[in-house]
Amino acid sequence: MKPYYTVALSMLVGAGLGGAAIQALHAQAKPPIYVVAEIDVTNPDAYPTDYATKMQALIKSHGGRQLAIGGIGGANAKGLTALEGTPPKRAVVQVWDSMEKLQGWRNDPQFKELRSAAAKYATWRSFAIEGQQ
Repeated sequence: MKPYYTVALSMLVGAGLGGAAIQALHAQAKPPIYVVAEIDVTNPDAYPTDYATKMQALIKSHGGRQLAIGGIGGANAKGLTALEGTPPKRAVVQVWDSMEKLQGWRNDPQFKELRSAAAKYATWRSFAIEGQQ
């Protein structure tokens, strides 16, 4: 009869430890970072080839993902519908695993070079928002 108690007690202890480990892992998970950008594209012919496709590849190489791209300027852009006010010419929503990865992308010399060269095609207004877990 004693082996049954040992097995039952071992199962209960294992389940308790497993539950505690899962809770600890969930507590350590960081919420995603969302980037929203409004882009005033002034040269929709050059913007996609000289800037957008190159920047999208750089974003992907740093671990960012494009969730939505809308408006003018090609490079996978979909329609952009105003709900209130005047919409920007182009809008982008990205998601990043952490603020550190986002900052790594923005501090990349290639980012700075592309953004500097693209200043003749567009201006940006962007911000980061910490998501919820």
